[in-house]
Amino acid sequence: MKQFIKVFIFSLIIFSVVITTGIFTYTKFISPEGIAGEFPDDEDNIEQAEEDEEEFDSPLEKAIHDSNRVNVLLIGLEGPRSDTIMLASFDRKTKEGNIISIPRDTYYYRDAYDKYSEMQKINAVFGSEKDGYKALMEAVEDIAGIPVDKYVSVEYDGVRAAVEAIGGVNFNVPFHMKYTDIYDGPKGFYINIPAGQQIIYGDKAIELLRFRNGDPGYPSYPDGDLGRVKTQQEFMKAAVKKSLSLKLPSVINAVYPHVKTNFTLTELFGLAKDAIGFSTDNLSSKILPGEPKYLGKLSFYIPNGQEILKAMYDLYDVPLSVDTNEENVADATDTPYAP
Repeated sequence: MKQFIKVFIFSLIIFSVVITTGIFTYTKFISPEGIAGEFPDDEDNIEQAEEDEEEFDSPLEKAIHDSNRVNVLLIGLEGPRSDTIMLASFDRKTKEGNIISIPRDTYYYRDAYDKYSEMQKINAVFGSEKDGYKALMEAVEDIAGIPVDKYVSVEYDGVRAAVEAIGGVNFNVPFHMKYTDIYDGPKGFYINIPAGQQIIYGDKAIELLRFRNGDPGYPSYPDGDLGRVKTQQEFMKAAVKKSLSLKLPSVINAVYPHVKTNFTLTELFGLAKDAIGFSTDNLSSKILPGEPKYLGKLSFYIPNGQEILKAMYDLYDVPLSVDTNEENVADATDTPYAP
């Protein structure tokens, strides 16, 4: 399980870095005014620390202030909802990378939606707020207890465009995927992909990645959402392999309209420079601490605030001997719930 997650995340990072860097290189020539400032370097941090003798409420807060880490929210969009949410953290000095996957059913209580239980899932935040990116970044900050500096989002249409740009992906579909939802959009949503080795093109790629449960009489993943993620992993690896064997301009042009970020070109190039020498040995991944639980008739993933806090102490290399019980972090189990 750990190795599978590591390979999947690394494949996603490679694809994101290659495409995003290419996109912003492309943007440099069509929109040079988009280039702005860069992250402060180590000397800037030292000078700031000398000038700013602040009082910190906790060892973690001080570690965050002194750190060279950049925390980035990775968002995969399915319509108005964020289908995939990951918090990527990269230490620019030690070249260590960490990925925290946040289940889309993670419970995140919002007063404004007190009467709508399905809106208390974190994947509903993006599409229900005026500034969805800002709101989702703040939600992840509340749950994780650390700052989120930047975001990168990719729509499913971007995946479709990328797959078409590389001429499809040769992929072995594990079983006949058949699914019907007449209420999904004005025309409904239908999946019908036979099992076996085949070339997966645009729309079929979206169907493959979205499939979870089969129609009556047709198979579903025996291990639930984990099976879906495994298929996504294998498809991503195949797509990455083919993408890297081709020239990228056509892929960049195809994906560009579907990628949004608040990174500037200078910031991306700065990160690329800092990432030279990065190794998969320095990449770790985990799922946000918590547990699945039914609240009313809906399935949620309940964050464990105390374990999240310990994970953040570990992320910022703060000794665990520090009494974390004195600190507080968002814990969904302590928030009200309206069934």
